[in-house]
Amino acid sequence: MRITSKGQVTIPQEIREKLGLWPHTEVEFIAEGNSVYLQRAETTESRGGRLVSRLRGKGRIGMSTDQILELTRREQE
Repeated sequence: MRITSKGQVTIPQEIREKLGLWPHTEVEFIAEGNSVYLQRAETTESRGGRLVSRLRGKGRIGMSTDQILELTRREQE
C-alpha cells in the first residue's frame, strides 16, 4: 500500500467493515516509536446526530409544512 501525494491511504474494506469505520467517522492517529495507530476518535455525538447535523438546512422542497402533511396523508388513504 502506498501513501498518495496528498498523504492519503485506503483502509481496506474488510477492516473498515470489521471496525465500523463508516464514511464521516472521526479517527485519530497515535504515533508510538516507529509505528502509527489509527483509532476511532471519542465523540459525544451519535452517528445519527452527526447525520442530522449535516442534513440540517439542506431541504429545498418549496412546500409548507401543511402542504407536506396533506400530501403524506393523501398517500396513506
